[in-house]
Amino acid sequence: MEMMTDPIFYCVAVPAILLVGISKGGFAGSLGMLGVPLLALLISPVQAAAIILPILCLMDIFGIIAYRKKFHLKNLLYLLPGAFVGIGLGTLLFDQLNEDIVRIVIGSVAVLFTLNYWLNPLATQSVHQPSLARGSFWGGISGFTSFVAHAGGPPLQFYMLPQKIDKTLFVGTATWFFLAVNYVKLIPYAYLGQLSTQNLSTSLILFPLAPIGIWLGVKLHKMVPEQIFYKLAYFLLVVTGGKLLFDGLNGLLNFF
Repeated sequence: MEMMTDPIFYCVAVPAILLVGISKGGFAGSLGMLGVPLLALLISPVQAAAIILPILCLMDIFGIIAYRKKFHLKNLLYLLPGAFVGIGLGTLLFDQLNEDIVRIVIGSVAVLFTLNYWLNPLATQSVHQPSLARGSFWGGISGFTSFVAHAGGPPLQFYMLPQKIDKTLFVGTATWFFLAVNYVKLIPYAYLGQLSTQNLSTSLILFPLAPIGIWLGVKLHKMVPEQIFYKLAYFLLVVTGGKLLFDGLNGLLNFF
């Protein structure tokens, strides 16, 4: 497909990029992981991830402007080292990765985590504290899944949501986390040849949507009360998990 001249591609790409921006700007990126699956309806998931990465990096800059003073430093210090290890692991395993298996694993954990929160009364009452062990583990998973399909949101939420911190602090921490993760990912993406002229040209055309999506997300974030924010975050988590689970199972069935 010649993406730069195909109107069908942009009919899908424009709302997908706006959705990613709104999610990153206001809701810690949970629904934004649908960006790659949406573009993957028309192109390969690997190419979709390569096109979206430079746009994510631009969105991160606008996100930091909005949340520059809102972040939880201890959580970032616990999360980021593991995330960088996860990115490195994804780079080493790039040629052996089965994208459908990765989708199934991420989707299953996301759905089970949310169901536990909804159905287990103790899960809604307990409040976790920042933890180096949990932060390193979930940071590593987030870095790996973010490298594979920009799907680092659910693992980050698994770690952050039970802390029940202020919603703006939550989103700000996620914004700083993914700023670091996405810019580090540029190195292996370039090394693996994913930042081709065609992919970068397509990213450039879609760049103007980045600030628009972030702005819409910040506006919506300010309008949503904190209690509703957390309910919406868990809802978006189970939706995206279900989508990944469905796509992964469907891919494996088609393979066999």
